[in-house]
Amino acid sequence: MPQSTRVFWTIDLDDPLATVPDRAGAKAANLARAARHGLPVLPGFVIPVQCVSSDERYANTAELRAAWARLSHGGERPVVVRSSSTLEDGAASSMAGRFVSVLDVLGWPAFRAAVDEVAASATGPGTMAVLVQPQLDAAAGGVMFGADPVDGRTDRVIVSAVPGGPQALVGGEVDGTRYSLTRRGRIVGVERDDGPAGGREAGEQGPLTPLRLRALARLAARAAAVFGGPQDVEFAFDHEGRLWMLQSRPVTALAPLPPRRAPLLGPGPVAETLPDPLSPLEEDLWLVPLDRGLGEALATAGAVSRRALRRSPTVRAVGGRAAADLRRLGAGPGRPSRLRLLNPVPPARRLRVAWLVGRLRADLPAIAAGTAAAVDADLAALPRVDGRITDAELAGALRWTRATLTSLHGLEALAGSLLTGPGAGGAGDVTGAQGSAAAQGLAALARERSLGRDDAGIPAAAPAVLALSPPVIGPVPHLPPAGAPGVPGGTGGAAGGAAGGGGLAGLPPREALRLRVRWVQELGARLAWAAGRRLAASGALARPELVRALRFEELMTALQGGSLPADLERRPSPPRTAPLPAAFRLAGDRIVAEAAPPGDGARPAGGGRGAGPVFREAEQSGPDVPPPGSVLVVRTLAPSLAARLPTLAGLVAETGSPLSHLAILARELGVPTVVGLRGALDRFPPGTHVLVDGDTGRVEPLPAGPRAGEESVA
Repeated sequence: MPQSTRVFWTIDLDDPLATVPDRAGAKAANLARAARHGLPVLPGFVIPVQCVSSDERYANTAELRAAWARLSHGGERPVVVRSSSTLEDGAASSMAGRFVSVLDVLGWPAFRAAVDEVAASATGPGTMAVLVQPQLDAAAGGVMFGADPVDGRTDRVIVSAVPGGPQALVGGEVDGTRYSLTRRGRIVGVERDDGPAGGREAGEQGPLTPLRLRALARLAARAAAVFGGPQDVEFAFDHEGRLWMLQSRPVTALAPLPPRRAPLLGPGPVAETLPDPLSPLEEDLWLVPLDRGLGEALATAGAVSRRALRRSPTVRAVGGRAAADLRRLGAGPGRPSRLRLLNPVPPARRLRVAWLVGRLRADLPAIAAGTAAAVDADLAALPRVDGRITDAELAGALRWTRATLTSLHGLEALAGSLLTGPGAGGAGDVTGAQGSAAAQGLAALARERSLGRDDAGIPAAAPAVLALSPPVIGPVPHLPPAGAPGVPGGTGGAAGGAAGGGGLAGLPPREALRLRVRWVQELGARLAWAAGRRLAASGALARPELVRALRFEELMTALQGGSLPADLERRPSPPRTAPLPAAFRLAGDRIVAEAAPPGDGARPAGGGRGAGPVFREAEQSGPDVPPPGSVLVVRTLAPSLAARLPTLAGLVAETGSPLSHLAILARELGVPTVVGLRGALDRFPPGTHVLVDGDTGRVEPLPAGPRAGEESVA
């Protein structure tokens, strides 16, 4: 019979035919290939795929029994009978644990039964080979990854080990000891199944010595060289200290790494303005102008080149949520940025290149006042959003909102960085405020509700209330729940001007600009909803809310009589995405959270000191509100939280700026506030009594606290 057509009933692992996956299966082929390159592989043989069918498995019993007798020393030594499917141990999927292996097989009848059991685990005909090797009496064993599969780091070797053989570990029965190594085998971390090791040297922890760990690191490097990439290796050390490779396959599902110099992103300061998931049209109406406005401010200040701004956005949508380049805005951890535009506290970290803008600082109050007045005049002159507005007027008004928001965002950012001193609303205004848009909005809301006005009509009578809610394309804005307390003392007079739609009454320049930003956003939301209703009435849209799934230019085309995208109804609007990490980078579309740097990132936002039990953000999904005297712990400082502030003993946020609406309002109300405290939601379980120091940024658990509302530390 020619060599190419001959059927081999057994193939030794040192035979070149054993390296062919279609004959020997992937597991045996990988071991045979490793053995041919000098890696430490136990001897063995394979019953090839072509001979494992139920009809042919024992067609040549003499040859099979002879191979088993040689390997088992005439039946005196137990063997391992393992699956070697053509479908497992691939680059895309390991199929780990899907097929059967039988350990400690002693005697010919037991061997035949084990072969039958392995063959029966095949998921399809012609896919299973059977690998037979001697049973190893192991002193220690485990699994080694030539890269960190979770972090995606290829400069790490991850080892999990247990005393004895690795079967209990790979079967999930025990956790073992986890070692993190450099590629040269230096230990950088040890974690036992009962927690991180401590006290003794790391190398003394667990079943493996530093010498054996270095041997494993060398094996990882050799295996990667043989197979062309990091490997998932099952290994064992015998009682003589020899290392054996029991299995090798590619590391699957390796987390992607962000490209070099990928920007550090996070919700940070933009979550205050846009805290919720955005639909495509909301992104285009509000996020694009925000990015352009901040870019203009950065370029005007000389902090970032226009070339860099063209290369990557300052603000973008990630999974439908707003995220900012934290380092560009000076809100990232670590080395301070050249610009602390949205987060310029303490004052010593104000805009470092402010001298480049000459008289801009002196002129900004007048510019802000003129801009606010011009926006108010334009808003009054725009056509009413009703049935008489034409499609062309709708389109023109929507384009106006985007252009106006770009200017307002840029001026607001510059005002926040360059204007100092009490009442300015800028970098120096961190210990108190002479009035904020949020405070005036809260007072106006309480006043209008006390007069019995319906929520749907309040924004028209008192537009300052829009500072309390983020923009959403829909019939009406979402105001805070009814019965929200008002602002006690000091803000009623100032609220009148803003509530009536007036100019800068009682508001510092930055806050006046912020309020206009919100008004223009709301106009864009009303215009978009009117467009949706009109397109639905004409039959172009199945229902008005589908307008949210359009991109801006698609809506402009539709208003001009053009066709709508065919996939419109399949677009999620907005997408249902989890909240973004506080800091992350992007590897393609995948979010790779950034490891927290040393320290907790907390920044003081004023308000004095207070103590109380923790009430966490996650608990606000229902009707419950924080009991009086609670410390509210949130992920981001959403404007809708303003109504909760007057009765709080403290406010803690994982992200945000001391100059956010909520932080300013909290200071006005004397609520101790700390922002940027990484991991606050996980660190402080509900009911934990904590001390919040808004002047130093400290949040500390108290050994035993008073009941809610009983104590506030002055």
